[in-house]
Amino acid sequence: MPPSLRRLNRWQAEGLREDLADLFVESCATAPGWDYRGRKDFLRRLTRDTWRPGFAMLTAEAPDLVGYAFGFPVRCDGSWWSGFRGTLPQEVEQLTASGQVFAISGIVVGPSERHHGLADRLQDRLLLTDHRASLGATLVDRTHRAACAGFRSRGWHDIGLVYRPPGPTVLRALVLPLGERTAAEPGGLAHHARIQWSQEDQG
Repeated sequence: MPPSLRRLNRWQAEGLREDLADLFVESCATAPGWDYRGRKDFLRRLTRDTWRPGFAMLTAEAPDLVGYAFGFPVRCDGSWWSGFRGTLPQEVEQLTASGQVFAISGIVVGPSERHHGLADRLQDRLLLTDHRASLGATLVDRTHRAACAGFRSRGWHDIGLVYRPPGPTVLRALVLPLGERTAAEPGGLAHHARIQWSQEDQG
């Protein structure tokens, strides 16, 4: 049987933080000495995100924890896109202003459930069923090629880079058009994203 999905609130997520961190570390290809640093960074990000308005998490259990996804609605003021290099695509800006963008902060799937479509199930449930967003958004460290490739394989489009000083981190901005309004028009977001992605790959 496929893993069952369960919705968690921020208090339940905080109660599972150590298990969530364990699976995060297990799911990542790590270099020597990375485990401690990566786990610490993950827990810091999880704590920050659980207190964002509208935070939501889904876990997958079979019966033990084998995966999860979490995120939050992007604020209408556009502050989440702070540091975007260049001009934010107009449709992204419009959907953000109308409160129709949901940011996925993380999708984690354990090694035992890879290649079984669990990441797709978590993504679709979080974005479409639970929140009915018109656009999914995420920021991924540009150096994490496997994570970027994973999102792209599930239909996400690269729209550019985000710089977040004072640290050196450069993040890749990825979006997933979900509604007909974002994909129907040839000149819309999906078209823009395909062009941007092609240019990035050629560079």
